[in-house]
Amino acid sequence: MPPPANTKRAPSPPDGGWGWVVVFGAFVSIGFAYAFPKGIAIFFKEIQDFFGTSYSEVAWVSSIMLATTYGAGPISSILVNRYGSRPVVMFGGLLCGIGMVSGAFCTSIMQLYICVGFITGLGLALNLQPSVIMIGKYFLKRRPIANGLAMAGSPVMLCTLAPLNQFLFDSFGWRGSFLILGAILLNCCVAGALFRPIGPGTASVKTPVTKEGRGALKQEVTEDAMEISSPTNLPMKNKTEEEGDRDCCEKINQYLDFSLFKHRGFLIYLIGNVLMFLGFFAPIIFLAPYAKHMGIDEYSAAFLLSILAIVDIVARPTTGIIANSKWVRPRIQYFFSFSIAFNGTCHLLCPLASSYTGLVIYSVFFGLAFGMVCAMLFETLMDLVGAVRFTSAVGLVTIAECCTILLGPPIGGFLWMEWFKISTGRDPQRSVLTILNLQEGLQPSEGTLIDTFGDYKYMFIKCGVVMVLAGTFLFIMNYYNYRMLAKEEKERKAKEEDPKTVKKENEGRSNWIKETTQDGPELEPLREEQEGPKKEVNGLIEV
Repeated sequence: MPPPANTKRAPSPPDGGWGWVVVFGAFVSIGFAYAFPKGIAIFFKEIQDFFGTSYSEVAWVSSIMLATTYGAGPISSILVNRYGSRPVVMFGGLLCGIGMVSGAFCTSIMQLYICVGFITGLGLALNLQPSVIMIGKYFLKRRPIANGLAMAGSPVMLCTLAPLNQFLFDSFGWRGSFLILGAILLNCCVAGALFRPIGPGTASVKTPVTKEGRGALKQEVTEDAMEISSPTNLPMKNKTEEEGDRDCCEKINQYLDFSLFKHRGFLIYLIGNVLMFLGFFAPIIFLAPYAKHMGIDEYSAAFLLSILAIVDIVARPTTGIIANSKWVRPRIQYFFSFSIAFNGTCHLLCPLASSYTGLVIYSVFFGLAFGMVCAMLFETLMDLVGAVRFTSAVGLVTIAECCTILLGPPIGGFLWMEWFKISTGRDPQRSVLTILNLQEGLQPSEGTLIDTFGDYKYMFIKCGVVMVLAGTFLFIMNYYNYRMLAKEEKERKAKEEDPKTVKKENEGRSNWIKETTQDGPELEPLREEQEGPKKEVNGLIEV
């Protein structure tokens, strides 16, 4: 007995149930992806002594890992579109384990670059994006809460890995620690196994037909039908012939949607994010050295980072709950813009802290602002482009963020040196090392920074200005985007009320249905779905 026709349609996100298990899996995967490159820095000193290299050369292991994690975003998106999230995350966890275990047997620093830096970084990239994508498939109404809980994995894992790595280092050395960490990273395979697909059309979300989406709708319907239909309904021979007719660009665009660069909201988000990342991570690196520069002891300075992490853990899920409220959710882009500007304001006020108490207050507010931004980083992107195109969007955004993280510090350092040279007449050549150290995730030398800039506070001011500019830009452009969307919606409704326009659209829809008749019976449920609006429109005409 054949299954009912409605079983072929894409199921709606359940917003709960097994979705909370998926959130836990994403919590683990995202936590490892963000925290692991920072957590392995504790082994660098012993690796430096073992291979007889400089600290900067060893630190490139973490830099390559971080660059690969962000730079492999498009590859991850293509694999998810082709195979789904579950196998990609499980394969990424396997790569992470292989990379760390192989790193335990490396005999040169170059081998560490390949095994720990590239292979492990690629595995982390295959864990990060599918985890976020899977949340969008399981949640809609409660998606901000789910994203906030999953993103809390980063500070939790960082607080866990720091003492764990120290214990492993003291007990087993760096080689034994790498073996154990490789085994621990295999838990990403378990997390990936939790990403159970909810249906063959999981990635599809039912959207209304607009004036500009008829051509895109036909393409989406064809792709969904190819996924839904069984091999008996759609022979593989036809698929091969269709793929053979497409050129290379069309095949790539099938798995990575480059038309997003024509999407107004996506471009606004991308430009704002690139600007924001120029000053996003530096204050965390400079906080402890700045405290020691003020005469605070080493342990108290390190405790500031613990305060920041604890507040960050609480802030992320709390922000998700607030963003999910009926007052914030409809205009969540404004909330995201405010969070970025609030982050920058904290950095601008940091130099006013003249005591340890002031730095503690700064750490609390910085942790709050940092958690707010991270909790909404992917939620706002999904709100702009939708769940269907989010897979491609997150890959394109991460590659842009990778360029910012790697090229931003040298460019910013060059501009700062030119300003410093003009304003003081001093030679700022030594600051190149400081900027490169920042790029590699190191704590810069106090003597170099003080000798070049005179004080750490100028770096906080620079980051604060950049963050405030990014938040202001996003706020203004999102206001413009909301106004344009409202205007377009008003024009669409006006056209629907015009009988002539409605009749013309009905004729076009009828012709489209006739064209799709040759595609086979698998499109019948989707054609029935399109006939609903048609009958309603005809009802309006008769009146």
